[in-house]
Amino acid sequence: MPSIYNSLFLPELVMMIEEHDDFGMAEFCNALHPGVIAEVMEGWDPAKTWDVLKHSTPVREAEIFEFFSLPYQEDLVKSVDQEHLSKVIEQMSADDRVDLLDRLDDAFVETLLPLVAQPARNDIRRLLSYPEGSAGSIMTTDYASLPANITVIEAMDLLREQAPHSETIYYIYITDKERHLIGFLTLRRLLQAKAGAILSDIMDTRVISVRVDDDQEFVAQEMSKYGFIAIPVVDNHNKLVGIVTHDDATEVTVEEATEDAHRLGAVAPLEDSYLDTPFFTLAWKRGIWLVILMFASCLTAHVINLFEPGAHGNWMVLFLPLVLASGGNAGSQSATLVVRAISQNETEGHIQQIAWREFRIGLLLGSTLASIAFLAGMLLLGSIKQSSVIGMTVLMVVTMGTLTGSMLPLGLRKMGADPAIMSNPLIASLSDIGGVVIYYNIARSLVGAAVKVAGVPLDLAAVTGWL
Repeated sequence: MPSIYNSLFLPELVMMIEEHDDFGMAEFCNALHPGVIAEVMEGWDPAKTWDVLKHSTPVREAEIFEFFSLPYQEDLVKSVDQEHLSKVIEQMSADDRVDLLDRLDDAFVETLLPLVAQPARNDIRRLLSYPEGSAGSIMTTDYASLPANITVIEAMDLLREQAPHSETIYYIYITDKERHLIGFLTLRRLLQAKAGAILSDIMDTRVISVRVDDDQEFVAQEMSKYGFIAIPVVDNHNKLVGIVTHDDATEVTVEEATEDAHRLGAVAPLEDSYLDTPFFTLAWKRGIWLVILMFASCLTAHVINLFEPGAHGNWMVLFLPLVLASGGNAGSQSATLVVRAISQNETEGHIQQIAWREFRIGLLLGSTLASIAFLAGMLLLGSIKQSSVIGMTVLMVVTMGTLTGSMLPLGLRKMGADPAIMSNPLIASLSDIGGVVIYYNIARSLVGAAVKVAGVPLDLAAVTGWL
């Protein structure tokens, strides 16, 4: 994805690689923020990326690795030896490495884990055992905890030891010997307390926690409700097992909002971003809903035929709702996906790629729906010519709908307008207008001008000319 960082650092980095400038690549890896480094190298050839990362320390390598997108992390995993990968896995934060391993093949994970240090391996197996979408699946075990019977000065010494291995130390959780959660302290309160004060006297016992099997969306809502930076996760016996941090809660909120947006647009939720989702996976997640809606439209045509048994004379009206719904549904899907991708800043510099992808998806989905429409026409009309009109129209309106739904929001974005203006109803309306023109022109070409609407011969040339 083009950005200011690419224009600043990419040419220099490419030159360093060509000149085998080891010192320069080491400075690049260690001087910049890990997120900036990952953004510059995102999508590179994995072998080239590893060549750059090897100039950093193992800890720094893991920090940079965590900022890559999960699909790209998978590509990187496949292009490095397992011994090297195990060292990276050990240094990653608990929740990030589990997110990655959960996407990999089980057999691959089983061959990798024996190479990982025992403490990290045990932690990974425990986190992988929690159900997907639960608090346990998004929590980290890198937290700060202290016993209740020590002084503030003793607590500070122990906290210094835990800090390098904790994701956050703003909240310090107080546990007993069996690790039951009995209270917590903020770092501010700990710093303001007297050196000789006992933690049990200054801790807050009003702990708000979540269960390890609670839904991740509920966890994110609780954190937003109370404004927490992190929230503790406990098991059925109130034993502290981990924490969910604000960044993971934010990811859950974005993920849930994206899923809801996709469902509203009649698309099965995507696991990855729009551009990272494989072509056939995206086509399947869209096609399954379009097929369902197509059968619903076929039922509509059947109902019209029941109320007008002589509807064969008005056969174009009989299938008009089906034709228009096909294009509108496909266009609404494209608009939903692209507008959401724009909001996540995923489309910059990829307009041609999106147009080509949508055109191909339109042809694939259109062909599938056209076959169903043709069969429906044959069942109700018994005419190959008339059924062909319906099938060919569906193919064309679906292809047109996908292109229209994807390109109009991108065009508005280019003009500086809000792409959400191209909402699903507007896309559907534009698709309907184009669909009528296509439908009647194809009918004129294949069947001739003897087409009737409500029993009256229709002048197709006049209609299409007016449109």
